[in-house]
Amino acid sequence: MKNITVIGSGTMGNGIAHAFAQCDYKVNLVDISEAALQKALATITKNLDRQVQKGTITEDAKNATLKNITTYTDIATGAKNADLVVEAASENIDIKLKIFKQLDEVCSPNTILASNTSSISITQIAAVTKRADKVIGMHFMNPVPIMKLVEIIRGYSTSDEVTDLIMETSKKLNKVPVEVNDFPGFVANKILMPMINEAIITLQEGVAGVEEIDTVMKLGMAHPMGPLQLADFIGLDVCLNILRVLQDGFGNQKYAPCPLLVNMVTAGHLGVKSGKGFYDYSGGTKDLVLADRFKKKVAELA
Repeated sequence: MKNITVIGSGTMGNGIAHAFAQCDYKVNLVDISEAALQKALATITKNLDRQVQKGTITEDAKNATLKNITTYTDIATGAKNADLVVEAASENIDIKLKIFKQLDEVCSPNTILASNTSSISITQIAAVTKRADKVIGMHFMNPVPIMKLVEIIRGYSTSDEVTDLIMETSKKLNKVPVEVNDFPGFVANKILMPMINEAIITLQEGVAGVEEIDTVMKLGMAHPMGPLQLADFIGLDVCLNILRVLQDGFGNQKYAPCPLLVNMVTAGHLGVKSGKGFYDYSGGTKDLVLADRFKKKVAELA
């Protein structure tokens, strides 16, 4: 398996393309926007330059990685010769079903179709194809070039052969694959999202402020990043979507998203990608600065 197609060139898509290309796979990166593709290539180049500066790869390896990536705005052209397609589009079931229907039509019957979904049912995605045995989940962690874990999610009909092949392929990317079953949120987000949601509830109830909550979890629980900062990094809209998938999938109100999270997403405060969430990133710095809303809240509680 040498020819890989990645659908979607956003944060996860360009990271997945980077990981495969660096391990000498030929990668077709597909997006409907040429501007998005150029932005993705710039991001990959920047990340490779950082690796060169750190001495983890050579300049020749960087150039070879970039040479392995070809971009397309047409999904049929970009995916027709793929051995494996990894879909990394928005965490929206309608978008994913549309993409998988199209992939099923344009790809070879032997092509394996994988989704990078962080919460949506692989069985549901596979049901819109005629190759349910060849549909699987490959949930990479962000940032993909650095994070080792890949959740490998078996749908109801995913074959043993396909599962074994994807496990081995993940190892060839220098990742650690973990096989999990097809339940809403899988393992990572079934545990992580309720924690993030509870942190937001704790903030909404005035138990503590943003920095205080994050500090407790970092110093008290040895988390490398506090839950509110992590939510900003993931994207508050993504957190909200995953919580809704969990709530619908399990029919349990314990997964109901905090009203503060809903309001922030409605207001367009999505975290790092919008420049403001629980922290303010509009200055273009990685330093954590409390967003104006929460500065005022802290002042009120003082």
